[in-house]
Amino acid sequence: MTLRIATVQAEARPGDVASNALRAAEFVTRAQAERADLVVFPETFLTGYDTDVFAGPLPHIDDPEPFAPIQRSVDRAGTAAIVNCALDHGVHRSLTDVLVIPNRPLIAAYAKQHLYAPERALFSPGTRGFTFTLKGVRIALSVCYDANFPEHAAAAAAAGADVYVNSGAYFPGGEQRRDLHYAARALDNGIYVVFSGLVGAPHGFIGGSAVFDPLGTRIARVHDREGLVVVDIDPFAIASARRQQTMWNDRRSDLGPYAHTGEILTLT
Repeated sequence: MTLRIATVQAEARPGDVASNALRAAEFVTRAQAERADLVVFPETFLTGYDTDVFAGPLPHIDDPEPFAPIQRSVDRAGTAAIVNCALDHGVHRSLTDVLVIPNRPLIAAYAKQHLYAPERALFSPGTRGFTFTLKGVRIALSVCYDANFPEHAAAAAAAGADVYVNSGAYFPGGEQRRDLHYAARALDNGIYVVFSGLVGAPHGFIGGSAVFDPLGTRIARVHDREGLVVVDIDPFAIASARRQQTMWNDRRSDLGPYAHTGEILTLT
């Protein structure tokens, strides 16, 4: 069996959950037409990325109504979706990947663990990783800034992940850093990396939705301002990459303490 993943690049309307949900439902239908098994959305696609929105009323995972258009589309298409959303849990708030599965309840799957500077005053970081299996392929979740930390993707790979999915929202000027991080995470661990990027309001987000293979090569990207691209995940490519680039097998879990000799040059 071949797993097909669609990654979306689109603009969310800040605070307009109903409109964003309808757009997500449309993308699910488009992904199904491309025979995708899973569709990935950008960071905070349901709520939009806006601090004023984050401080106001937010969806609750126990209230499926905000996700209802997406759930209906998923049910019809038979295609699962990863929809990132700012969620209110009552005692805290989080930036959460919600897993929408055909004919099943919503799953608040993964909360962003590495919060970016303006997010720390509003959200609590997640406390665990999350993987799931689809058509025999294990998929790990991450959100934007998580991918800046090599150990985050390494932990996913150590948990058996074949694909590292990231929903993000990059500010202008972040293009080079964005692409370098995702390529490195793929090559470091011999896994696919699938990135879905927000564009537009309210900060001029720059998108960059793309897929990187286990050798760190970008094999697909969304060329238009908004759209999606679909890729086939090849488990044999993962095995081949790990045979060529043996860092994953060769890495040591314990490097021992660091020795320090002090200053080695005498000032004269």
